[in-house]
Amino acid sequence: MVFAIEEINNSTELLPGIRLGYQIYDSCAAVPIAVHAAFQLLNGLDPVFDTGDNCSQSGMVMAIVGESGSTHSISISRVIGSFDIPLVSHFSTCACLSDKQMYPTFFRTIPSDQFQADALAKLVKHFGWTWIGAVCSDSDYGNNGIAAFLRAAQKEGICVEYSECL
Repeated sequence: MVFAIEEINNSTELLPGIRLGYQIYDSCAAVPIAVHAAFQLLNGLDPVFDTGDNCSQSGMVMAIVGESGSTHSISISRVIGSFDIPLVSHFSTCACLSDKQMYPTFFRTIPSDQFQADALAKLVKHFGWTWIGAVCSDSDYGNNGIAAFLRAAQKEGICVEYSECL
């Protein structure tokens, strides 16, 4: 990300007259740390690393790039959504994040799990399996994923005898 920002800032053609700044936080894969970092970004108390002469709104967060986990993105989106600050994730795939009523400022660069759920249901149907069980991890990713799969399986006429999140 730093490389991309420096390339943009050093180019006279990409965003002329605009200079991007950044702050990098490590959530250590912990939701409380991720939410804490989001609050730090919102309150504007931390200095912006790049405060060159071209910064028109130094210290004001315009967007957040990251989190990689759906649970983290759900938590951060709930915090920053009311401030109209976009969160762009490269790896949060939970279909629930596509709900623009709940997460109006969430965007992703990867397809949602709905495509995976639909594909799995079609795969089960392709092999002629009409009676199955489904297992998932007990997380936002797993719970929402299994819910999407169960809906897709029902549309395909597949009987899911049981589903269990462990």
